Amino acid sequence: MKLRREILARTRRVVVKFGTGLLTDDQNRLAVPAIERLARQVATLHSGGRQVVLVSSGAIAAGMGALGFARRPKHLPELQAAAAIGQGKLMALYGEVFGQLNLHVAQILLTHDDLKSRGRHLSARSTLETLLARGIIPIINENDTVAVDEIKFGDNDRLGALTATLIDADLLIILSHVEGLLDRTRQLIPVVPEITREIEALAGGTDRVTSVGGMKSKIDAAKICTRAGIPMIIADGDRGAVIGDVVDGGDIGTIFLPKTGKLESRKRWIAFFQKPVGNLVVDDGARQALCTSGKSLLAQGVVRTEGKFTAGDLVTISDLAGNEFARGLVKGSTGVVVHRDDLVIL
Repeated sequence: MKLRREILARTRRVVVKFGTGLLTDDQNRLAVPAIERLARQVATLHSGGRQVVLVSSGAIAAGMGALGFARRPKHLPELQAAAAIGQGKLMALYGEVFGQLNLHVAQILLTHDDLKSRGRHLSARSTLETLLARGIIPIINENDTVAVDEIKFGDNDRLGALTATLIDADLLIILSHVEGLLDRTRQLIPVVPEITREIEALAGGTDRVTSVGGMKSKIDAAKICTRAGIPMIIADGDRGAVIGDVVDGGDIGTIFLPKTGKLESRKRWIAFFQKPVGNLVVDDGARQALCTSGKSLLAQGVVRTEGKFTAGDLVTISDLAGNEFARGLVKGSTGVVVHRDDLVIL
């Protein structure tokens, strides 16, 4: 597809997310041949002058065997214990495999709070920029040993999208055992120009005993990436040279096309890295002023408020039908509720 090749021709910084199923075998052990194969592909991309960041699942699954779990545990202490054991095993293997390819790796464990705080957000970005500038392969995972919400509700598809957004990547590749997004006849959808309700309805969960997420989490990740102006591709990680073929513009998997124009860093932080604490319902005039005229949200356009929030808090902004269309930081002024500099149209 010509458009795909044109988009990917500009790719210099890539985030690749490895799903748990790619990295572990049926006995919940780390699958060394698969990890070696994927590492070689990353090394090839790196040697071609591209910067690569990995978002790697697999820590909890890698620790399950040592604890005698046949299925992903449900209780928080067991999840944390599995992560504590498995993360060390995972990074030791990555270090060995990439070392044989003359590449160094760096472990970065993140929680939601690390990216929510503006100061810590910028610090994480600076660390990643420094590593990439020196030719290091950063390997990112959620800090499952201490993170409560991430284990319960998070997934690494979302973390991959947030990572791509954090460092202003040119592409996010999500690899798992599926070839891409399938339609209702089980045929591959090669291109998704817009994430509609019909596209969302195609998503399902996962039945793998070591995994969370599934196609729903991948589409949620695509919403983040495409709004930030970053293309995302879902592809089959079991395929031979899948990473290189994807970046070279091959007709592989499903590509989600980005919206026109990238959001600047602070707007990305407002839109994606904080959890809203309230909602503002606005009238049609206010919606039009925000969406088409680039105006600030004024008090007279707010029909009602939902939740408790104060100046500086993040809120969603919805129309009269209940559809969220924007997010912003509350200003606290009696006239201007959300200034346009603190507002992102989704």
